[in-house]
Amino acid sequence: MATGNGSAARAKSQGQRLADSRAMDITARVGLCARGVIYVLVGALAVQIGFGDKSGQQAERSGAVGTIGEQPFGRVLLWALVVGLAAMALWRLSEAAFGPAGSDSGKWTVRLGFLGLAVFYAVIAIAVVQTVLVGGSSGSRSSNQTSKEYTARVLNWPGGRVLVGAVGAVLIIVGVVMAVRAAMRTFEKNLQTDKMSEPTRRVVATLGIIGGVACGAVAAVTGLFILLAAVKFDPNRAKGLDETLRSFADTPAGPVLLIAAAVGLVLFGLYSFCEARWRTATEHPDPPEP
Repeated sequence: MATGNGSAARAKSQGQRLADSRAMDITARVGLCARGVIYVLVGALAVQIGFGDKSGQQAERSGAVGTIGEQPFGRVLLWALVVGLAAMALWRLSEAAFGPAGSDSGKWTVRLGFLGLAVFYAVIAIAVVQTVLVGGSSGSRSSNQTSKEYTARVLNWPGGRVLVGAVGAVLIIVGVVMAVRAAMRTFEKNLQTDKMSEPTRRVVATLGIIGGVACGAVAAVTGLFILLAAVKFDPNRAKGLDETLRSFADTPAGPVLLIAAAVGLVLFGLYSFCEARWRTATEHPDPPEP
């Protein structure tokens, strides 16, 4: 038994060293850049919708991917995006397994959140790969159709209604928490603010606050639609990101709220680049082998 415990402890120690290593720090920064690309493009496409763009572009991740693919060397850029998204998923997975680098946080709720993010970015990475391999046909597929089809499948599983409802509730909670933390500027504790000039710090703080609140609001509204799909037992209630964004235009504020949310997503993408640049490095550099 002692030998088994010793082996488990060594494996955990090795995993912790990997999570706190320079390699994982670089992985995190690459992933954050990929996140920035995705949100800047999604927000930009949503702004076009808000101003009445009739080009048919979807303000969703597949639409953003399609936009990249249409550029010169588009396929090369898409594969680079796959690498970045995979890096993001790997980083979040390491945080789920061992906690944030340089932190002793062992709360299972925190780690469960990181696991959800790892799955989230892995799914996006797989979707981008599918888009590249099929020549972009999947990029024209509506995220609403995909969301409704997946929701309908899960609703028909034993206990599927509870599962869909739980996913929606988690998204709502994550969105609210993200918005609150952005408003409270807690994200700054993860940044090397001492290496920024005062004007730069103000700009980064503004991007983080507005972008984080907007991203949290969109996540919460998306979760609300998923929760309604479970409550009403109606997969048509679920909405993809593009239709969720369009729903902002159906409020009394009209397109103004949609444009505000879209601009917020662009700012969150720009903040992601700032985080990649000034993210606090791991406190535990690669240690020598024992």
